[in-house]
Amino acid sequence: MIISIKDLLRLLGISIVCCCAVFVCTFMLNFYIDANNLSDIPAELQPLYEAQLLTAKFTSSISGGFLGVIAVVMLLFYIRLFIYSHSVQLGILKAMGYSNIKLAFKFWVFGLSVFVGSAAGFILGFAFMPMIYDGLTVDGLSEIAINFHPILFIALVVAPTAIYGVLACFFAVLSLRKPAGELMRGRSEKFKKTKNEKSKNRPFLKEMFIKSVTTKKLLTIFITFGAFCFSAMVQMAFSMKALSADSFAEIILVIGLVLTVVVSFMSVTSLINANTENISIMRALGYSLKECVFSVLGGFIPFLFIGFALGTVYQFGLLSLMVNIVFADVEKVLNYTFDVPLMFITLAAFIVFFGSVIFIYSLKISKISVKQSAVD
Repeated sequence: MIISIKDLLRLLGISIVCCCAVFVCTFMLNFYIDANNLSDIPAELQPLYEAQLLTAKFTSSISGGFLGVIAVVMLLFYIRLFIYSHSVQLGILKAMGYSNIKLAFKFWVFGLSVFVGSAAGFILGFAFMPMIYDGLTVDGLSEIAINFHPILFIALVVAPTAIYGVLACFFAVLSLRKPAGELMRGRSEKFKKTKNEKSKNRPFLKEMFIKSVTTKKLLTIFITFGAFCFSAMVQMAFSMKALSADSFAEIILVIGLVLTVVVSFMSVTSLINANTENISIMRALGYSLKECVFSVLGGFIPFLFIGFALGTVYQFGLLSLMVNIVFADVEKVLNYTFDVPLMFITLAAFIVFFGSVIFIYSLKISKISVKQSAVD
């Protein structure tokens, strides 16, 4: 079994998610360890000092944990996609006597995407650390020296690489339990038979619309997550300008936009590729481009707005928690209230961005032909 460069490039999204998670965790946890070693803190600065430590700990836990779960889901999705697209080759290898465990062991290379992203995030975290330390250090305290802590490198780079590599092999074992003959029959998907007369009598476009969502649950999660990132990170970044250093707000904004672009384009690309045959048949039967786009992408539009709503609630709840609980004992901290105008401005930008994504992929759909489907 050969895992090509093209297959590894598909894992770029996992690398970027891991990079963002480790990037934030690196400078936050490093700051926590270095700042925690300070002594002789003046009594009047003690509440703010403790609040900054709690902020570093809280932010790294939330961002690292959340993005780590997303990276796991993406990793499992791509392993499943690889097995699906290489089922014939894997079936032949099983027929030749290769065991599931022997084949699955080769999937450890999928953990390389985690290593690349984690290592890049760790390096970037140290590169931005002087600026972050400057913004987080409490005025009136001595300058906090930046130190390298090997335990962080092990926890944020080495351990995730090992864990994700083992997880990839384990999931591959579970996915390869099919008989060799079933794998060798190819990539054709088995759709569940309809259970009621109503579903049998649905018009073709409506049935295509429904199946695009119901048979692509992981892609639905990714698309919702992309909208969530845009809503939460953009609103949070602009709200934090009044609550913290501008540099930190800008980092949050960049991370949010990067995650949105990567996850959104990855999800829609996978969705279009999975429906190439259906789209080509619809084009051959005379369905318009608008009908093809709507049948494949239309069912996911409600999930975009669900993601936006969840992101709005998340950023408001997180910032409220930070201001009202973490900084509750600190004087002269601004009160945080929900910014309605900012929400509508973000919503307008959100509609423009995802409308542009749909337009770009409608152009790709227009180029799909019956010949392309036969080749694929």
